[in-house]
Amino acid sequence: KPLINVHGPANDSARNNSDCPLVVLPEEVFFTISIVGVLENLLVLLAVIRNKNLQSPMYLFICSLAVSDMLGSLYKILENILIMFRNTGYLEPRGTFETTADDIMDSLFVLSLLGSISSLSVIAADRYLTIFHALQYHSIMTMRRTVVILGVVWTFCTGSGITMVIFSHHVPTVLTFASLFPLMLVFILGLYVHMFLLARSHARKISRLPRTNMKGALTLTILLGVFIFCWAPFVLHILLMTFCPNNPYCACYMSLFQVNGMLIMCNAVIDPLIYAFRSPELRQAFKNMLFCSRCQ
Repeated sequence: KPLINVHGPANDSARNNSDCPLVVLPEEVFFTISIVGVLENLLVLLAVIRNKNLQSPMYLFICSLAVSDMLGSLYKILENILIMFRNTGYLEPRGTFETTADDIMDSLFVLSLLGSISSLSVIAADRYLTIFHALQYHSIMTMRRTVVILGVVWTFCTGSGITMVIFSHHVPTVLTFASLFPLMLVFILGLYVHMFLLARSHARKISRLPRTNMKGALTLTILLGVFIFCWAPFVLHILLMTFCPNNPYCACYMSLFQVNGMLIMCNAVIDPLIYAFRSPELRQAFKNMLFCSRCQ
């Protein structure tokens, strides 16, 4: 089995040497959370598509993050369906179809992580421009450039995701997969430090900026914190599974595999709630879509 294995916590020998029991969560929990995640993020996409006042670079980048979250939830839904067909005898265990479907689902999973990392990074860059280049922002970040940026980002993520799944049994691939997480943090942290240093020297200028610009930076901080909390345990799981699969201490942590997986599913549910809570425009769009469809 490839080293990037999102289906199992550890090998049997390591579990036998560990005193920590394997934590098993009902598949119904994963399926329910995944369905909610897909519906919430689909609601975000529909709100931006249907409201012209939301069709701006900032909300397009948010849509990119919503697509990433939705892919992660869709992966788990497809996996549950595959397990159901296998358990009922309609699918040959470890057959050609299941192996191919497994690779496709793993690609969706990796694409979800890469898309989230890339989307958060471009949102951070966008927030930087709105704060320190507010007057030139609309000439710098046009809708055309936004679409080009997102096209490049998702082309890169798709190609990288497929490549990682194909070569997932190689250790360099695992290291590349795991290193993307801290690299994103370094990039965003670098922007934050630079923003802080500029803020000290331009305090009066920043105080005159619209509150929405600073509010957007705070929203990014919340999104980033939730992303780290939800994804970091799984990234650590990947590293431990690669470099110390037979160690009982590593196996003890990896016994929490399904808990770590549930955190990833929860990320897709939490992000849309953050958008709605932090953005009055998006919150109003949700209300119009859900409760006032007859009024439009």
